[in-house]
Amino acid sequence: MTQETVTVERTGQVAPHPQDAAQQVAMLPSHCVQNHAANLLPLPNGDLLCVWFGGTQEGIADISVWCSRLVNGSKQWSDAEKLSDDPSRSEQNPVLFLDPDQVLWLMWTAQKSGNQDTAIVRYRQSRDFGRSWGAIDTLLNKPGTFIRQPMIVLPNGNWLLPVFYCLTQPGEKWVGSYDVSAVKISEDKGQTWRDVAVPDSIGCVHMNVTLLDDGSLLALYRSRWADHIYQSRSVDHGESWSAPQPLSLPNNNSSIQVTTLRNGHLALVFNAMSAEGASERRLSLYDEIEDDDDDVAVAVAVEPVVRSGRSAFWGAPRAPMTLAISRDGGKSWPLQRNLDEGDGYCMTNNSQQKLNREFSYPSIKQGADGELHIAYTYFRQAIKYVRVKESWVQGGDA
Repeated sequence: MTQETVTVERTGQVAPHPQDAAQQVAMLPSHCVQNHAANLLPLPNGDLLCVWFGGTQEGIADISVWCSRLVNGSKQWSDAEKLSDDPSRSEQNPVLFLDPDQVLWLMWTAQKSGNQDTAIVRYRQSRDFGRSWGAIDTLLNKPGTFIRQPMIVLPNGNWLLPVFYCLTQPGEKWVGSYDVSAVKISEDKGQTWRDVAVPDSIGCVHMNVTLLDDGSLLALYRSRWADHIYQSRSVDHGESWSAPQPLSLPNNNSSIQVTTLRNGHLALVFNAMSAEGASERRLSLYDEIEDDDDDVAVAVAVEPVVRSGRSAFWGAPRAPMTLAISRDGGKSWPLQRNLDEGDGYCMTNNSQQKLNREFSYPSIKQGADGELHIAYTYFRQAIKYVRVKESWVQGGDA
């Protein structure tokens, strides 16, 4: 499949959508060829932060974490600021967390080349809401540890960080077929962490945990099998989890994000697509880049893992980008509307050629005024920001 290349303008100016005035949109400023994997965080003063990773191409060592700020009341996102710079590792999947003491945490993964089984998790902190940052340190040093979704504070005061482990079999290169999920729980404000595994979670990754009105926890997952979004639940503050089960919603082996709104509804952004609609398939996420020669330890599954002969599916179209609302704690998602539509072509990650046309890796948060702030990858060239009201999903603009 071929198509004329498109260059995306990234001015950072927030303005009404040309065809839908109920949407406010912007393409965040960046000097990077590739921009991917956004995460948003509204701050107490009304500012909005967005972090993502940018550089030449995912897996290459010039990929670093970047941050932009939308000041409260402004219509202009700030110039992107680089917040990590390891010349030997690809630094990916940044996540922001404002702890109860108003310390802002930035966490991200750092891997060798396209080997996610070499990843560790690093962090740094800010005590002025991201105006300045402390030194970089390692948070989780077990090879193969990956993050993507926000940390939450539980009703009992514990902190919960969803993780997944990128595992391989001896002699095999990582492709994602053996990945499993867990949560890290801290009882001492992030000083130490213990691990709680999610049972039967092979292939269920990017665990996204949100607190429901009844005090229970809902987790939604990306599927390596590119079939459905999966869900599991916990009723004991994350100390145990039900085995993930598929929802009716499709998944294309790409990231999703859910958040609980103040009215108790859930808002979810995802690609309404699965492998069932895919006509092409990639070998892996990193099949376009060469490995660096190194002797870094990798994460290997202790016991051989087999899941009915299934392997991770790469290449399912990453479109449309859909916003959905649930009013029953995630049991059903009857209200859906597309934010962006297209063919979602993602058989290449090479942003220099500008052939990728994916909408992917969304983030969603509710602002103090009730509006929904959304950010996601646009053609792997830019981070697109969209602001809508919940009523927009039903076709309203009020």
